[in-house]
Amino acid sequence: MDAPNTLTPAERADGWTLLFDGETAAGWRGYNDEDFPDTGWTIEDGVLTIEGAGGGVSGSGGDIITTETYGDFVLKLEWKISEGGNSGIFYRAIEQPDQPIYWSAPEMQILDNANHPDAGRGENGNRKAGSLYDLIPADPQTFSGHGEWQDVMIVVEGGHVEHWLNGQKVLEYETWTPGWYRMIRDSKFRTHPEFGDAREGHIGLQDHGTTAHFRNIKIKEL
Repeated sequence: MDAPNTLTPAERADGWTLLFDGETAAGWRGYNDEDFPDTGWTIEDGVLTIEGAGGGVSGSGGDIITTETYGDFVLKLEWKISEGGNSGIFYRAIEQPDQPIYWSAPEMQILDNANHPDAGRGENGNRKAGSLYDLIPADPQTFSGHGEWQDVMIVVEGGHVEHWLNGQKVLEYETWTPGWYRMIRDSKFRTHPEFGDAREGHIGLQDHGTTAHFRNIKIKEL
């Protein structure tokens, strides 16, 4: 197995770039902030961790985003969630003063399905791990359990998006179509026309008040 947070020669030749070097927060900053959070987020043993906030959904460090923006790409990473934990991966996020990141950015849900109440909320499991949060459920549901590393790939090319979890494609969708806008109008995002509309934006990791771990974050621009 390759060392965490590294690229193989083949990956480098294929255009992959590391988004996390395993040692520093280089390339990341707080959402709507110029700097990386002073509290909440830690880096230890090659793992980027958001520490739990003792039950506070507002979190301990806030959401973080890449300093760079990306349009079409393949994103790969691994995450591990704590028991009862909740987090998320945002993409094509834009920054809006006084607005949370989730009003603009689609989110791949990170959740301990067995122990977090969100798993039973929403519709048809669209808040379970791997789902397009609150919109499209991950099917099949391939999350293997809290405390275990989960392997993610998100493909974003033009209006086409795919979520992969643990080696299986769990959903795909097309943005900017009549069906897309109809789905948004029928959702909690209806009053935010900016949701999912950006052609380019930041990658984001969510602080939802529970402990979550990330590593091997890499991207290939298309």
